[in-house]
Amino acid sequence: MKNNNRAGLMAAAGVLAVVLILGGCGQKTPVAQSPPEVAVVTIQPKQVAITTDLTGRTSANLVAEVRPQVGGIIQKRLFTEGSDVKAGQVLFQIDPALYQAALAKAEANLTALQLRVDRLRELLVEKAVSQQDYDDAAAALKQTQADIQTARINLMYTTITAPISGRIGKSSVTEGALVTAQQPEALATIQKLNPMYVDIAQSTADLLRLRRGLKEGRLNQNVANQKKVQLILEDGTAYPLAGTLQFRDVTVDPTTGSVILRAIFPNPKGVLLPGMFIRAVVQEGVIKKAILIPQQAVSRDPKGNPLTLIVDAESKVQLRMLTLDRAIGDQWLVSAGLVPGERVIIEGMQKVTPGASVKAVPFESGGPTSGGEHKKAIPPPAKAK
Repeated sequence: MKNNNRAGLMAAAGVLAVVLILGGCGQKTPVAQSPPEVAVVTIQPKQVAITTDLTGRTSANLVAEVRPQVGGIIQKRLFTEGSDVKAGQVLFQIDPALYQAALAKAEANLTALQLRVDRLRELLVEKAVSQQDYDDAAAALKQTQADIQTARINLMYTTITAPISGRIGKSSVTEGALVTAQQPEALATIQKLNPMYVDIAQSTADLLRLRRGLKEGRLNQNVANQKKVQLILEDGTAYPLAGTLQFRDVTVDPTTGSVILRAIFPNPKGVLLPGMFIRAVVQEGVIKKAILIPQQAVSRDPKGNPLTLIVDAESKVQLRMLTLDRAIGDQWLVSAGLVPGERVIIEGMQKVTPGASVKAVPFESGGPTSGGEHKKAIPPPAKAK
């Protein structure tokens, strides 16, 4: 009997507990969740200068290899290796003794031949000698005069001078060395380093893209700015002086598929040296109404196609597939997929999906996107009438 009473009491207590729980649940008021907050920027087209980074190498403005034009023994070397020399400055002296003797011999023969020709001319008038004898003597005189001229030139060539002004490198010979005329090895090389040439390689693909942009009207060229070139040195520092584009070659290198652009740079302090590897920043043109968005606003789908999320006029998230042109600093240049006035989500993309309602707040670079501080929501763009 007691067991039956106890079981009844327990069943009654259980029913009462269920009733209380159900009653309490029914009295709770549901709490409405606020839409997630995302940081956005409103697209405002602006003018952007389009530049291209290209690689290249420096080369001297003028290069002259110093070679002997006559043979002989080097008597003196009259310059300091690695120094600057002036055009006409004496660099080497070849022993002139043999050439002095040849000149003296030719001059001595000239006197005798001149007297002989004078006598034969008088005799020719009197028909005492034949015309052939006179012609032979006159030809011998002219030959001797030519020999004298050659001897003087050879004697002059024993003094080797600088053909151009510039910086001279190391000497390949020392005093006492035997040199020959027109030898293949240069005695020294002089290079003019101010101004300096920079030969830049541009791929034909870049060249075709540039021409297509101009043809389609997306790119405008300013002839004055178009010829300005900036340099980035091997250590990453910017060269302080701007250069000028001289010409673009018309021949494609079959091994690299590129054409050569030559620019000229002032080099008063000798910072640029021949053969340096550099990066050149060449201005292609200007886009007057460019659309730029921060790189962090762009993600990729499984196929690698770029996309971004925007907040539409109804404060809902929409997906936009993009066509990107290039990176400019920390931003992407968008050629298709966005229009001015749209609000692009910069931060908070990971907590929203397309179609979801959100609260758009202005993006502050370097600041928190959400949290304790309240930010004024960005109003949706005005609908076109």
